[in-house]
Amino acid sequence: MYQDVNVDHLPVLHSVDEVAGFNLSPDIIWVFDLDRHGFWWGNDNALAFWGLDKVQQLIDKDLSDDTEGARKRTEQTFVKAALESVTYDPWTTYPNGEPKVMIMRHVAVLLGPEKHRGIIAFISEQMDPSTQPENLLFAEAVRYTSVAVSCFDMQGKRLFENPAYTQLYGNESRANSDDFSSRFANETQALERLEAAQQRQDGHQEHMMLTKEGVKRLNVDVRTSRHPITGDYVFLVTEYDVSELHNTINELENTKDQLKQLAHYDALTKLPSVWLTKEKLKSAITHAKRFNTHVAVLFMDLDGFKPVNDQFGHCVGDDILVQVAQRLSRIFRESDTVGRLGGDEFLMCLPNLAKTELALNLAQKAISAIALPFSVEDEKGQSHELTLSASIGIAFYPDSNHQPEALIRLADQKMYQAKQSGKNRFVC
Repeated sequence: MYQDVNVDHLPVLHSVDEVAGFNLSPDIIWVFDLDRHGFWWGNDNALAFWGLDKVQQLIDKDLSDDTEGARKRTEQTFVKAALESVTYDPWTTYPNGEPKVMIMRHVAVLLGPEKHRGIIAFISEQMDPSTQPENLLFAEAVRYTSVAVSCFDMQGKRLFENPAYTQLYGNESRANSDDFSSRFANETQALERLEAAQQRQDGHQEHMMLTKEGVKRLNVDVRTSRHPITGDYVFLVTEYDVSELHNTINELENTKDQLKQLAHYDALTKLPSVWLTKEKLKSAITHAKRFNTHVAVLFMDLDGFKPVNDQFGHCVGDDILVQVAQRLSRIFRESDTVGRLGGDEFLMCLPNLAKTELALNLAQKAISAIALPFSVEDEKGQSHELTLSASIGIAFYPDSNHQPEALIRLADQKMYQAKQSGKNRFVC
């Protein structure tokens, strides 16, 4: 995970003979092999600390119970030490199952002929874990949480990061005076967040951030605090990936739009559905009541459509229905609603009519347009020119019942009168 750090400059410990002098130090000192995840060596004070008699017992110590978080923190410590020469952090260990909190210094090295990644731990100070246990628990939580946690001075220079931050961004050198802003994909947003932090304005926003795995959408929460030693203002930053959540929301929105499209529009002709056409009719009647205008409802049925379906197949029939929809859409006004009821039946709502004659003119134009030949291709790829006609029934508001369903039924009845009168005409 952290093997992309340059280690060519690190010293190599070829054998334990090179660290034997550490036995003269009053400190607890051990060497840890990251690639084996086990101890490589320890001085006499380290053996006493762990309650062991021999170095081989330390090397053979079973660390299989270490948590994934502990392993990640060890790797982060190696990276930090490789980049910064030495680290200085509190650590909790468990000799004989009892927790001990210590201030450790770590130096990064390479071990043996295989050049395993290693860290030398120097322990000269132990802390009493009972003094402020809640603070120690808080520190452990910050280290092992999956949320990226970091701290910056007011110029944007990073002072601290937890392993989750390192995993997200890597642990590049802190020589950059403003590595807070350098992680933002949008420079303007970065400067705005830094300026807000400098003015001690807390807040959280989503940003596109430049992570090790590419650009990701993160929720970036900034909170102002004080440095516990110097008292200087600093700001704490927590970040968590919301890319998947954002994508899920977008997918849900797209699905909602698709469902709305399916509910409101006919899948074949793309015309408004029965439901949407009726809703438009209700709105048109409400408007007509208020402004004393007319509404026309046109119920249209194709003449001779069933024989075409039977002879040439539903594929040709569907093609004709699509062409009918296109012809009707070109005839009626933008304010009109041309909907498909189903089969070869269509329903048109014409709102805000000053005169009813306009509906009659449009009905005649529709009949003339449907009477033009339809160019189609059957399932065998053969082309045909087919002719159909249309019968239309027209009902008006306020001349008839003001209920939408009643107007549609009346227009339907008028359409059947048109068919009985010879088809290819309208009746009102």
